Amino acid sequence: MKEIKAIIRSFKLDDVITALIKIEDIPGLTISEIKGFGKTKGRDSKSKEENGFYNYVNKVKIEIVVKDSMVEEIVNTIRENAFTGNPGDGKIFIIDVTDVVKIRTNIRGENAI
Repeated sequence: MKEIKAIIRSFKLDDVITALIKIEDIPGLTISEIKGFGKTKGRDSKSKEENGFYNYVNKVKIEIVVKDSMVEEIVNTIRENAFTGNPGDGKIFIIDVTDVVKIRTNIRGENAI
């Protein structure tokens, strides 16, 4: 199992979600509004927010835990639909998940996704 974390531009969220829900057996996902900065420290962003000495850029984080067999399709879908070709398009992280526990039923492993 893998956890896919994608940090993308806020205005690309609808495009990404619309594409992801077309994937058969997608187990669900979590969306969070976040802010931070990358290598450019938010200097070039039109959506930056002044906070003290730092410029934070508003972004969205999508988190999905999936079976290994779904990783490439989901990563490619996110990448294709979040792409603008400009600096700040975001990042996708793929992390190993050793176990999952479904709280309501206590089912573990891939069946709990």
